[in-house]
Amino acid sequence: MAEEERTQVEILEENNLIDMTKYITYVSAPQAGGIATFAGTTRDTFEGKSVVELRYEAYVPMAIRCIKSMCSSARSSWNLHSIAVAHRLGSVPVGETSIFIAVSSVHRADALDACKFLIDELKATVPIWKKEVYANGEVWKENSEFAERRLELGKDRICSGRKVEVKAGDRKTCCGSKVKVDG
Repeated sequence: MAEEERTQVEILEENNLIDMTKYITYVSAPQAGGIATFAGTTRDTFEGKSVVELRYEAYVPMAIRCIKSMCSSARSSWNLHSIAVAHRLGSVPVGETSIFIAVSSVHRADALDACKFLIDELKATVPIWKKEVYANGEVWKENSEFAERRLELGKDRICSGRKVEVKAGDRKTCCGSKVKVDG
């Protein structure tokens, strides 16, 4: 099966819930000894404010292209079988899932590390914007990962075709990967 066939990326229009079972089934395979998942959900408070919902907007063609590029970078750094990424647009009420990532590999460490890389990279580079709606107002939020990446690069652009890679020597444990971005 070609690499493209083992990667599923979906940006779901408003009012479409994420079916986590669908994506776990997609990445499941007899040769996969590990499946790592991440589900990002809307929490009920942020910095003492009562959150009602999150609202997401995206430049969909670019977002899909960016996510597929991230998946390709993950494949070049880890031995992965399949990847599935789904992100909702529109209103996402408290308790519902806005982003879901599933990654399968022969060994769990590759799946875990790649899953973390994918969520971190998505939040830092993909043109998907989030508005937090509170009981007493609303505000567009910039992901801290995006702001940090912009400062690192000294540029105001995102997902501009630059190569992103994880150094092989730095991927010993989940959540300890070092990401290198070539500008």
